[in-house]
Amino acid sequence: MKVAAVVSVAALALAACGDSGNGSGGTSSSSGGASSSSSSGKKLKVGMAYDVGGRGDQSFNDAAAAGLDKAKSELGVDTKEAAAVNGENEAAREERLQQLVDAGYTHVVAVGFAYAASVGKAAKDNPEVHFAIVDDASADSKGPNVDQITFAENEGSFLVGAAAALKTKTNHIGFVGGVNVPLIKKFEAGYIAGAKAVKPDIKIDSQYLTQPPDFSGFGDPAKGKTAAEGMFQKGADIVYHAAGGSGGGVFTAAKAAGPNHWAIGVDSDQALTAPAAVRDIILTSMIKKVDVAVYDFIKSASEGKELTGNNVYDLKAGGVDYSTTGDHLSDIKAKLDAYKADIISGKIKVPTTP
Repeated sequence: MKVAAVVSVAALALAACGDSGNGSGGTSSSSGGASSSSSSGKKLKVGMAYDVGGRGDQSFNDAAAAGLDKAKSELGVDTKEAAAVNGENEAAREERLQQLVDAGYTHVVAVGFAYAASVGKAAKDNPEVHFAIVDDASADSKGPNVDQITFAENEGSFLVGAAAALKTKTNHIGFVGGVNVPLIKKFEAGYIAGAKAVKPDIKIDSQYLTQPPDFSGFGDPAKGKTAAEGMFQKGADIVYHAAGGSGGGVFTAAKAAGPNHWAIGVDSDQALTAPAAVRDIILTSMIKKVDVAVYDFIKSASEGKELTGNNVYDLKAGGVDYSTTGDHLSDIKAKLDAYKADIISGKIKVPTTP
């Protein structure tokens, strides 16, 4: 779970939030807001441009899709979806957004910060259309008709880092990042801070699967598996991934490592979305509630209020959290919730860089 330079569309696949079942979401924004709209009372037409992998990635894209599905079910909006393809250029992203606009979709959601420049251009060229972009608050995507949705991934990662430190039997844990970009550094920073808050002497291995401009690390389960296997072989017993589709390989490695080896999921509650064969080794997940943010954007528009500016979904707003599916954390939940309260109150300041 930010924010990196826009270099490649594959960077979209990361990290980031999903399931809204562990608390209610909301916005906590210092620069965001809402403007009035004449759309109130009209049936909205909402287009969604996914990252590489699209609907069905069991993580970041699916979290956005869940918000769209909820809006379709509860608000009756018309929807159209399109997904990026691996290795595409900026022109392809621009064309995808413009095609949605040309098809009559008045509200367009771009999933991932690699759409930043494309959203900025499309918003300028189509001032009557309202855009939302997930995971970017840069000048590239800024505009009077743009809702810039960002998250405090470092805060949620602090909690799963604390959980890992409380649960480890070897005093040795790991972190696998998809691509070494500032966004993923936020996940790593929070995870390390949370673990060290519990056990200052804990050993933490960190590995990034690729370096920019190679963004294949967000969609290569084989690389994720190899990285996690190396950590388990060296003595780690819990590995957290912020690696998009590559996280599936981390789960496979944890399962193969045998009893008392765990993985930690990201973005969605992956103990609910990952393949059934590996769900039992997912200790917890850092939930990033992209579904809540997407739904907020659409619902506000349906009420005639367009969200604009940078709207930040942090721990206080319920935008990030940790999951409890599988009941693996019942013995430490009180401690995790105490850390959560200290972050919300400001007693604990979570770093954004390792």
